[in-house]
Amino acid sequence: MSKKIQIIGMPMDLGQGRRGVDMGPSAIRYACLQDLLHDLGYQVEDLGDQVVPSPESLSIHNPKLKYLPTIQQVSEALAEKVAQVVKEGAFPLILGGDHSLSIGTIAGVAKHVQKLGVIWFDAHADMNTAETSPSGNIHGMSLAIGLGVGHPALVEIGGFSPKIQPANTVIVGARDLDAGEQALIQQLGVHVFTMHEIDRLGMATVMEKAIEIVTANTDGVHLSFDLDSLDPKDAPGVGTPVQGGVTYREGHLAMEILAEKNCLVSAEFVEVNPILDIANQTAKVAVQLIGSVFGKKILSKRLN
Repeated sequence: MSKKIQIIGMPMDLGQGRRGVDMGPSAIRYACLQDLLHDLGYQVEDLGDQVVPSPESLSIHNPKLKYLPTIQQVSEALAEKVAQVVKEGAFPLILGGDHSLSIGTIAGVAKHVQKLGVIWFDAHADMNTAETSPSGNIHGMSLAIGLGVGHPALVEIGGFSPKIQPANTVIVGARDLDAGEQALIQQLGVHVFTMHEIDRLGMATVMEKAIEIVTANTDGVHLSFDLDSLDPKDAPGVGTPVQGGVTYREGHLAMEILAEKNCLVSAEFVEVNPILDIANQTAKVAVQLIGSVFGKKILSKRLN
């Protein structure tokens, strides 16, 4: 993992239906993200926010793919920015914003990391298509798009497809899957550790298995962390909360294990919605989890 981190804010709120998630990057910054990373010994540069038009300035032309032309445009721009960060040898850390931003993130990383594994923490699979989505919200299609399934305007962002392979893609924490997503998961062979597996096996075992999958014959791993993967009592400020999620400590353990494996080349933390939050609790949790990803420990030295 590079000791140089470049932060990119992506105030994306076009991919989902609840306003406020565009303020997620600011909320995470306000929770002292940069100070924490500096204290851990990293060189940190904040590149500011990408430009994303507000929904009020746009029209929905296709209710099955809401705001498609604009999401394509801003995803292309994010992909270029992320690709530049990776090319320069820094670690791109993207703050969201709704989960449709991962379309651009993964395209940018995969341009330089050709065999890219993905760990996708989420209560949902985000593997709908225009044909299966009950809402037409593109944040519920973003993982399928990275895998090469979806509208060509989104699948071909960056000029190539697919960006990632099912054999090296793992979803962790799923507990709300649409019928169309279940069918596509089975068709492609994407690995899913639902809350049932986490309850039964424990987070440590799940993470060991997940990391084994995403690092098999890959050149690096991207972490996509949707805060709704956590239980709503720990992360209330998300647009699509689902009861019975990953606990605060399970989330930290997962990130600590990832840090120990030193396999990440990029990460994004998404779906923080301050309007739905309580005293910025969810953004604070996001910062604490990011700290664990980058090596923060309860004790700086382990006792033998």
